[in-house]
Amino acid sequence: MSTYTVVNPATEESIAEVELADLAATDRAIARAAEAYETWRHVAPADRARLLRRFAAAVDSAIDELAALEVANAGHTISNATWEAGNVRDVIEYYAAVPERLFGRQIPVAGGVDITFHEPLGVVGVIVPWNFPMPIAAWGFAPALAAGNTVVLKPAEITPLTAIRIGELAREAGIPEGVLTIIPGKGSVVGERFVTHPAVRKVVFTGSTEVGKRIMAGCADQVKNLTLELGGKNANIVFDDADVAAAAAAAPGGVFDNSGQDCCSRSRLLVQRGIYDEFMAALEEAVGDFAAADPTLPETAMGPLVTAAHRDSVAGYVAAGDVAFTGTAPTGPGFWFPPTVLTPPTTSSVDFTEEIFGPVLSVVPFDTEAEALRIANDTEYGLSGSIWTSSLDRAMRVSRGVEAGNLSVNSHASVRYSTPFGGFKQSGLGRELGPDAVASFTEVKNVFFATQPAD
Repeated sequence: MSTYTVVNPATEESIAEVELADLAATDRAIARAAEAYETWRHVAPADRARLLRRFAAAVDSAIDELAALEVANAGHTISNATWEAGNVRDVIEYYAAVPERLFGRQIPVAGGVDITFHEPLGVVGVIVPWNFPMPIAAWGFAPALAAGNTVVLKPAEITPLTAIRIGELAREAGIPEGVLTIIPGKGSVVGERFVTHPAVRKVVFTGSTEVGKRIMAGCADQVKNLTLELGGKNANIVFDDADVAAAAAAAPGGVFDNSGQDCCSRSRLLVQRGIYDEFMAALEEAVGDFAAADPTLPETAMGPLVTAAHRDSVAGYVAAGDVAFTGTAPTGPGFWFPPTVLTPPTTSSVDFTEEIFGPVLSVVPFDTEAEALRIANDTEYGLSGSIWTSSLDRAMRVSRGVEAGNLSVNSHASVRYSTPFGGFKQSGLGRELGPDAVASFTEVKNVFFATQPAD
């Protein structure tokens, strides 16, 4: 096996060496998961629920440890990383209620009784991105395990440490060997094998739209179940009846949180022309308060980018854009980039159309509600977005008109473990989280029992 040197993005120091699985190791992990499935699927619902609750408790006891690992490995701020570790706990705990409540239906029919069952799929391959290594891992494995499947999970090559520790916590909590396996490796090896291996019955992938399309094409060969959460270029629409101060104060968090490395980032800001100048003045002040700094400090708003190569990619977009103003970032070691606001001359400018995945906000004015909707929907993506207005009627009209899967009114919150999450158009396929996610990890089996003698 080869190894990968894990680097702290804030210091550029090496912090770990992680073995990367080759094809043979991947096949062994899938075989163990397939064997474990034959037992796990038959664990009594109450016992499976109890094990998941113990798993959640184990994560809860390690919140600080997991958060510190994520700060060091991914450059997340300590406040964000602590929330993310808590989200893992909450998601596992939420789906621990599923095994005893995964109900089928009795359907009235003539001549007998008809009932349905939710049967688990088998082995599920979960491919996790580098931007939110902890929560997105849990969004994939928790509902899958609750429904009776086993999971082989591949963390991103550059951010594997928290996933490895969560796998250890699962075993410490009593989750049987092979039920949840963490296997670090390259996407071209481990991820590709999830797609091609016949024992893997579903693939869950979060990442770029380009890679998602290739995975979807590969899964089609085996008619394999698939959930995709892909890219986003999300609109933040501010109308002239909004609370300008509140909308401007919230805008930096909507795009610069996690250094903009978020597919839900509201990186396209649409401001109604009548309040544009007032809003931009308030926004510049708010951006000045949203500084990149040492991610270990509780007061830090934004950490570094994840790698030097990614920093260079973001810088390339900014160099070609129209910079209105920037915030601050440290100099010296670390993959730092300041919060940056651009004012593109047209809505076809590259920074307004392409997913930059960094702390870059592009602002354009609009005149009418219809124009705002046209601009917001003029993208191949449809994941998230925000609407700022004091009018309930307008909020309802615009939220129904925006082509996106997750919208917030007078807020930038996109994710709650108890509500569905996913995108329209090329932002993805299927839904994660919420009460309905479990169904995507099952097949519905229909059984008819004849109660009348055959003629």
